[in-house]
Amino acid sequence: MPRADKFHPLTNAQARQIWLRAQRLDTRAPFGDGPQATAAAVEHLGYVQIDTINVIERSHHHILWSRIPDYRRADLRQAQSVDKSVFEYWTHALSYVSTKDLRFFLPAMKRHKREGHKWLASVKPADLRKVMRLVRQGGALTIRDIDDDVLVDKEHLWASRKPSKRALQLAFYTGELTISERNGMLKTYELMTRHFGWDRPPKPASAREATAYLLDRALRAQGVVSLDSICHLDAPSKAPVRRLIETRVRRGELVPVALEGAGKQEHWAESATLENADDATSGLVHILSPFDPLIIQRKRTHLFFDYEHRFEAYVPKEKRVFGYFALPVLVGDAIVAALDLKTDRKNRKLLVQKWNWVGARKELKRPIEEELHRFERFQLAE
Repeated sequence: MPRADKFHPLTNAQARQIWLRAQRLDTRAPFGDGPQATAAAVEHLGYVQIDTINVIERSHHHILWSRIPDYRRADLRQAQSVDKSVFEYWTHALSYVSTKDLRFFLPAMKRHKREGHKWLASVKPADLRKVMRLVRQGGALTIRDIDDDVLVDKEHLWASRKPSKRALQLAFYTGELTISERNGMLKTYELMTRHFGWDRPPKPASAREATAYLLDRALRAQGVVSLDSICHLDAPSKAPVRRLIETRVRRGELVPVALEGAGKQEHWAESATLENADDATSGLVHILSPFDPLIIQRKRTHLFFDYEHRFEAYVPKEKRVFGYFALPVLVGDAIVAALDLKTDRKNRKLLVQKWNWVGARKELKRPIEEELHRFERFQLAE
C-alpha cells in the first residue's frame, strides 16, 4: 500500500473532466461519421450495451448517437453485417464489441462449450444438433425460420419457451454461431467461421492477456479507474486485475489517486492522464441513455457527479420518482436533469412525460430544449 503522500490528489471536478474526455463527451464529433465512426466508437468505449426497451430508440443506437451527431442506424448494420468490424457478445450484458477484441472473448466461448451455460442448462443435445444442422445446410437464420418447435415451460422470467431459441443462444455463447445481423431485437444467426470468413479462427487470449485487456479497456474509456469500475459485474477478475495494477504501480506506469469523496475506495490513473487534468468544461448538452457507460455504473456516477440515477422501468408506477424511462441530461460537466421521454411513432413526435431538475438549473432549459429537438429528429429518422 503506497504512503499517503504517494497518492495523487484529484478533485471531483478534475475527475469528471477526465472521465468525460475518456468517454469522448467533451467534443461534438470525436469519431467523425459513417460506419467507420461507429466501429471506432465501439473500439474506444470497449463495448456498447444492447437493451430491449424501446419507448425511445434502443440503447445501442442512443449511445452511439451521443458521440456521433450524424449517426444513422444503418451505420451499425454496415459495421456488423458488412464490414464485420463489430460483433455481439456478453460483457457485463449483451453488447457490441470491436472485432479487433474478439480473441479476448474466445476463452469464455471455449469455457461455455466445455461446461455449458448456467442459464441454458436445460438445452437438449438433440435441439443443439438440430439448429446447427439447419444453419450449416441452409445458411443464416432467425428463430422465425424455425416453426416446428414444441413449446416448453419457462425456467426463468427471461427464458424462451422455444427449445430452438435456447439452442441458438447456447451455440452463440459457445462461439459456434454469431449474430450476423440484427433487425430491432430479431437476431440472425450464422456460423462464426463462415460469417468472418476465417480459414482459421484467431488465437484465444491467454489469461494474462485477458486481464491486461480489462485494465487497458477501462483506462482508455474511464481515465480514472477503480477495481469495481474495471471489473463491473465481474468479481472473479478482481484478484488478477489487482495484481496487475500493483505491478504497474511498482513500474511507475500507474499512479494511485486520492479521489475527493471516495473514502477508502482505491483509484488509479496513468501519469499522462493526470497531467492533463483540468476544470475546463465544454458546455455541450447530451441527453444520455440510462445504459450509457457514463451512467450504467450507478455508484461511480454518484461519486463523480453527485447524481443518483433511478432506473424505474420495473418499479410500480406509484413508486416512481423520475418516471418509467428517465434519461440523464449532461450539460458541460454536470448532470442537471432527468427527462422521462417517450417516442410517439404514430404521431411522429417526442413526448416529454416528466421533466425532473437536478439542482437549481432552470436557466439551462433553452439549450436542453434545442438538444431535445435534435434528439426528436434522431428518434423519427428512418
